[in-house]
Amino acid sequence: MKKNTLFSMVAFLALGMSFMSCKDEENPTTVPSTTTPTTTRLVATLNGASEKPTSTTSAATGNFVGDLNTTTRVLSYTLTYTGPFSSSLTGGHLHRITNANGTGPIDVQFNSLTSPITGTTAALPQAKVDSMLNGFYYANLHTTLYPAGEIRGDIKKQ
Repeated sequence: MKKNTLFSMVAFLALGMSFMSCKDEENPTTVPSTTTPTTTRLVATLNGASEKPTSTTSAATGNFVGDLNTTTRVLSYTLTYTGPFSSSLTGGHLHRITNANGTGPIDVQFNSLTSPITGTTAALPQAKVDSMLNGFYYANLHTTLYPAGEIRGDIKKQ
């Protein structure tokens, strides 16, 4: 009987010790309650005065709102505008600023010129994401009279 009691106590202690060893206080498995957002809101106000290298006197205006997911590197955007424009719209894009005068090449082509203009990019290279986050992009709408751009807005973090 003493042997069975001793064996039972040893088994009970061993079982208790194994449950206690499962708790890992130094490396908790819970996710912290605060997480870093992966989406950054980008905005721009478009007008003729902001056009570079030469401003215009266009009465047209616009607003750009974009959400840049920094994990997937995908930009979803909406650009709305109101006229009147000086002439017919011929193009609309996002440009990456690469020149000292604040201009640069087309980087994201708009698929439509009808307001609201909406779109989503494919995954962008990290260098382009970094440039967007650091203010090196602008939205631009071009017309027949102003082929270099009638209204423009520099894209900034909101």
